[in-house]
Order: sequence, then structure tokens, then C-alpha cells
Amino acid sequence: PDERKLAMQRAYSFLFALIGAVLTLPLMGLIWALVRMTSPGPAIYRQRRVGLNGRVFEVLKFRSMYQDAEARTGAVWATQNDPRVTPLGRWLRKLRLDELPQFFNVLKGEMCIVGPRPERPEFVSVLAQQIPYYNIRHSIPPGITGWAQINHRYGETLEDAVTKLEYDLYYLKYQSFSLDLYILFNTVKVMLFQRGAQ
Repeated sequence: PDERKLAMQRAYSFLFALIGAVLTLPLMGLIWALVRMTSPGPAIYRQRRVGLNGRVFEVLKFRSMYQDAEARTGAVWATQNDPRVTPLGRWLRKLRLDELPQFFNVLKGEMCIVGPRPERPEFVSVLAQQIPYYNIRHSIPPGITGWAQINHRYGETLEDAVTKLEYDLYYLKYQSFSLDLYILFNTVKVMLFQRGAQ
């Protein structure tokens, strides 16, 4: 990856995340209260994800599942109609509002606004063994949204992971400020109008 391009992306990602965090702070406060009121457990969920150069970090999300949802099952892929998801969590996921706390991951330098979605270490170890070149996606910072997210449906299978990797590699090759703006515009369109990939 072009180091100057990555430095520029980090700079405008920080700016966008700062503006986004300030503008959505009242909404985040409301969501925090609703999550606490509608199901027991913390409002913010921390989950280990693999980031730049394979480094593991904790991604922040509003909790959309029942507390201790994976205590029995362990790490499993989320599905479209996941029974572990709360009624409120279903709406948060549909509108992608559960991802808002990741503005703070960007401000900490762990993510960018746009990039490959970070995957869980448990899944990365499996996918890297089964899919050639999978770890190339870790050569740039992960993103809150990405090219795969606006072009592909919710991933539940190995085939979905392969397809999403193809989109990630395309993004890695052609990453630019204009492409990032295009992805952001389409992400907002999906959030507001529920069009495009989930």
C-alpha cells in the first residue's frame, strides 16, 4: 500500500470520525439508554477483531445481542435472523446504528472510516487457511464500512467470505479519497433508505 495515501486516509478518517462522533453524540446517548432499558447487561459491547498487520484490538459496538449470547455456542457467524439478537438490536443492526461507537475506534487510530471490515481472530485463523491471500486484507486499516458492505449481502458462509475478500482486494488496489466518499454516500443511503447490500 502507498504510505502517503494511507497517511492521508488516516487524517481525513480522524476528521470525519470527530465530526461524526460530535453530531451523533445525542443519538448515541439515546441508544445507550434504550439498550440498558430493554435488556440486562452493558450497553457497549467490546469484541476482539483483527486489524492492521494482524494486530488484535477491541471493536466497540452497541450491544445488539442478549448478554452472554455466546456463552454456550462460542464464536459463531451472525446470521440474518439470528435468535441471539434482541428486538432493539434487530433495528440497530438494520439501520447500522450499532456501529456508531466505532467512531472512537477511528479516533484511537485502530480503524479508518472506510476499509475492509475487521473479522474476529477465531474466524481469521480458519479463513486464512482456506482462502488464498486472505491476510492481504490486513495490509490496510479496517473500516467502519467498506466496498464489500455496499456491494454484498450479509456474510454467513465461506463462499460469502471469498466474495467479500474479492471486494476487499479491489478496494485495496483502487483506494482513494473519491472512492471512500462514494462508499460513505452509499452507506448512508443504505442506512436511510434500506437500499443495497445489508
